Amino acid sequence: MQSYRLAILLSFIALPALAAEPLLEHVNVYTSGADDYKIYRIPAIEIAPDGTLLAFAEGRKQGGKDPGYDKQQDVDLLLKRSSDDGKTWSELEIVEDPGQYWSAANAATVVDRDTGKIWVLYIRSKPGRSTETSRPGTDDMQTMARWSEDNGLNWSEPIDLTEVARDMQDETWTASVPGPGGAIQAGNGRLLVPCWKEPYNVFVIYSNDHGATWHRSELVPGGDRGNENQLVELANGRIMMDMRQAWGPRWRTISSDGGYTWSETIESFMAPRCAAGVERLTLKSAGDDRNRILWTGPRGPGRVTLVARVSYDEGATYPVERILSEETAAYSDLVLLPDKSVGCLWERDHHHYIAFTRFDLALLEPEGPPVEE
Repeated sequence: MQSYRLAILLSFIALPALAAEPLLEHVNVYTSGADDYKIYRIPAIEIAPDGTLLAFAEGRKQGGKDPGYDKQQDVDLLLKRSSDDGKTWSELEIVEDPGQYWSAANAATVVDRDTGKIWVLYIRSKPGRSTETSRPGTDDMQTMARWSEDNGLNWSEPIDLTEVARDMQDETWTASVPGPGGAIQAGNGRLLVPCWKEPYNVFVIYSNDHGATWHRSELVPGGDRGNENQLVELANGRIMMDMRQAWGPRWRTISSDGGYTWSETIESFMAPRCAAGVERLTLKSAGDDRNRILWTGPRGPGRVTLVARVSYDEGATYPVERILSEETAAYSDLVLLPDKSVGCLWERDHHHYIAFTRFDLALLEPEGPPVEE
């Protein structure tokens, strides 16, 4: 009997280890019509120093129009929190309600790893003042910032960065808008927030002193063909900006001086016109097997089928594509969790939901990464 039991035990030991099942989980975070908001839009996600996930969104009270495109459109900047990797979410919190028919919108977030502060930059606009109807040289539409040093529980009073983010003497420059999403802290500690302007062009505002002072970069040459943009630091220390295109393929641009000046725009891959998420996934210099950049957005045609794409050549190409959802899908933002799984906050089902989707490398590379050439 003992020899029989030993044989069974050895047979189990000899079995190859079963591969972990790929992770793909969806949770609805905001549901349009709930909590007195007709629609929720423009997601941005961040992970606090204590591991809490922070899901920002716009709460639009009257309907789906963007801030200022209706004199009676009221938009608040909102937040929900998760302490269990996105499985459950807190009740809605209001970060800013600037007043009846005012708008607080379009969040971009970054954590300063040196101070632990979480920064959120956004726009605040007066009733009826959109990116197009804001008057140059005025405070019709402001670029604002707040910070939290307690993992997003409380926020500072707003800091007005309008005169940093905009050339107030430019008689055509009506507004400067963060992201949405996609702000980063570079390896040298610089905080970088992607921004776009009206009339269209893209740039960043940055801080070298943990947010005490902020500065504006040069505009991107040829960037008048793009807006809504996000950033990622490349393995060689350069900064890449991925931007929504006015037509044709998406565009990107590279900065070799930490985000102050930028290359001419570079054509990327074909994708619907939509704000998208881009994030550093893995880095050889940090001990990972490969350098990987992750991109999420709709595959199309139109805003349908949310996909994740992986680049192994620092954003030049994205040879791997995996479907996250076949539903209608629009804006998205990304965050890397401590276990190296990925969180994607995205607009789902014709803006009926803002959802959180968690997935992992096993989903992206079920057979392992492509062989390096």
